[in-house]
Amino acid sequence: MDTYRSTIDTRSVSLLPKPNGTLFAALGVLGFSLSFPGTVWALDGFGPWSATGVRGVLAAVIAAVALFTTRAPLPDRSDWPGLAVVAGGCGLGFPLLTTLALQTASSAHSAVVIGALPMATAMISALRTRRREPAVFWAAAGVGGATVITFTLLQNQGQPTVADLYLFGALLVCAAGYAEGGRLSARMPGWRVIAWGVVLAAPVNIVVSAWALPSEPVHLTAKALVGLAYIAAVSQFGAFVVWYRGMGLIGVTRASQLQLAQPLLTLVWSVLLLGEHFSAAVPLTTVIVLTCIVVTQRVKR
Repeated sequence: MDTYRSTIDTRSVSLLPKPNGTLFAALGVLGFSLSFPGTVWALDGFGPWSATGVRGVLAAVIAAVALFTTRAPLPDRSDWPGLAVVAGGCGLGFPLLTTLALQTASSAHSAVVIGALPMATAMISALRTRRREPAVFWAAAGVGGATVITFTLLQNQGQPTVADLYLFGALLVCAAGYAEGGRLSARMPGWRVIAWGVVLAAPVNIVVSAWALPSEPVHLTAKALVGLAYIAAVSQFGAFVVWYRGMGLIGVTRASQLQLAQPLLTLVWSVLLLGEHFSAAVPLTTVIVLTCIVVTQRVKR
């Protein structure tokens, strides 16, 4: 009887649907795609430093509550260096640098960061894990990345500015945080990776908030509060939960290629929410990018 029940239990488990890593990663991309418009809204009432610090503190509170209520164990000692990279890249560097950039650059122009991010993440992950990907994978990723970068630059006449330097720095630190977070998510639940990351970054964000709030003008408009709430709850935590989950299931390099669609989504939100405009090249770019995503997802490793 016990053997029979064991067989039934095993068969029942095997019949359960497997987690869809591509779906999780796609949900993360959707959440991230609203980050730039959300940040622009937050800047309607907050300065760049106060918006960055407060969003980090709020995200840390959400993460700490989640860790406490689930009684999450402390990470292994060997995981803390990787979590420090996540904290520095995703919890501190990227939010601050992109917020500084969005003071003068449009949301559409800032999407150039996301255009290059998949390639940067894949390259850092490949170097970090010493994993070799097929030539077709890299070719498709390169074409997709180049297409998105060219498209987003042409939207703003390709004029490099100080904001572009901020965006380039944000690209590097975020790619490192993505790659390291994806690596950790292979053996630790993805939501714990970002939760510990934002908690680890909390002391710095508290100091930044304490200094910036009295120093920068603050106007508590509805738009600013909604934008700040979004970038704190979703951009800084919620989207990372599903994003790292997806990377843990399908791998960092493959998941990162789904972000090729993120700049296009950001452009759509920029039009709908911020009144920005883009050219008729959007449909053509969309077809090329989606084709590249399909190739990178289906190519045999």
